[in-house]
Amino acid sequence: MLELYQFELSHYVEKVRLILDYKGLAYRKIEVTPGIGQLELFRLSGQRQVPVLKDGSEVIADSTAIAEYLDRKYPNRPIIPADSKQRGLCLLMEQWADESIGLNARKVMLGALGQDQSFRKAFLPATTPDLLRGLVGSVPNEIFSVLGLGVGLGPEALKTAQDAMKRDLASLCFILMDQPYLLGDSPTLADFAVAGLTMYVKFPSGSYLDIPENLKGKGVPGIADVGTFEPFFKWRDRLYADYRKSSVSTVPPSSSAPTSINIE
Repeated sequence: MLELYQFELSHYVEKVRLILDYKGLAYRKIEVTPGIGQLELFRLSGQRQVPVLKDGSEVIADSTAIAEYLDRKYPNRPIIPADSKQRGLCLLMEQWADESIGLNARKVMLGALGQDQSFRKAFLPATTPDLLRGLVGSVPNEIFSVLGLGVGLGPEALKTAQDAMKRDLASLCFILMDQPYLLGDSPTLADFAVAGLTMYVKFPSGSYLDIPENLKGKGVPGIADVGTFEPFFKWRDRLYADYRKSSVSTVPPSSSAPTSINIE
């Protein structure tokens, strides 16, 4: 069986999960323990980043490389068009999604965590004690702003990321206005890349991800709740409903190595 080494909250991993579900491939999620689990991942793949896919003796790192491998090895329901022009557009759009949407989505999510107390609290599990929940909600936004400066996410950088994300979403709305998918009548790698990498902007509703219930359907204020972008999120909801399979509760990772769970 295919094994997907992952972080549940990685949007690049979500891109791969969408592709696996679309192709109808059974796989096992292996949640990597941050830190020590990544050393195990390095021994397996030669690098520490997720996603990593293991297929028998084959080990593939990087979401794009995994997508291309899956389309070669499991050609049923192809995601990369055979037509040369469509193929070029698909790969170009996927690269744009990786480099623009993927990077800016992370930044705007971190910015929202610093500016919106309700968004911060939504990340807490339902079992979080009320005292701790109150403490997280009461931390002044200014504290998170200072922390953001420490990782290069000051007000100017955050505004640049927000503006770029809004332009990307507006462009996607225009593309999807008269067609069901980004390149026409069938979903491609471009669709799954865009859908997965916008996860941080607005988390999908439903039982697709093992995340706190309060976080499902919640997104970055000022973007996810803006009516201008509603056509895009409706399109993404339909893509999830049509192709993404429900998940199951993630078993907590061990302290020494990744933990396997079945999601068949």
